[in-house]
Amino acid sequence: MKIKLNYKIKHKIWIENEKGEGILGDGKWELLKIIHDTASLKTAIEKMGWGYRSTWTKLKNIENKLNFKIIEKSRGGIGGGGYTKLTKEGELLVEHFQKLHNEIDSIIKKPVEDFLSRIEKIKVG
Repeated sequence: MKIKLNYKIKHKIWIENEKGEGILGDGKWELLKIIHDTASLKTAIEKMGWGYRSTWTKLKNIENKLNFKIIEKSRGGIGGGGYTKLTKEGELLVEHFQKLHNEIDSIIKKPVEDFLSRIEKIKVG
């Protein structure tokens, strides 16, 4: 009997500095994409299930470690109207991380397919 696998191998990518401190990874990238799409830090935090203070700290750490601003924020007045959006540099960061993901995905696609094919050939029993 052959095992039929309907699975995907998932991977995560993150960038660290020379001290091993995380700068940008899949989670923060997802957060930045949501901010870009919604212009709302609050919405992004809610979708990610993160806390406001820790998220703000993460964003500031990215900026400090990369030495450029990635978000800009405007407070709303009495009627609201505030927003959080990515700077041009923040948009480029998201775009370049997407390209990195695409390149890595294309590199690992064949080895993953080969692995799954070999596993499917294992006989059980």
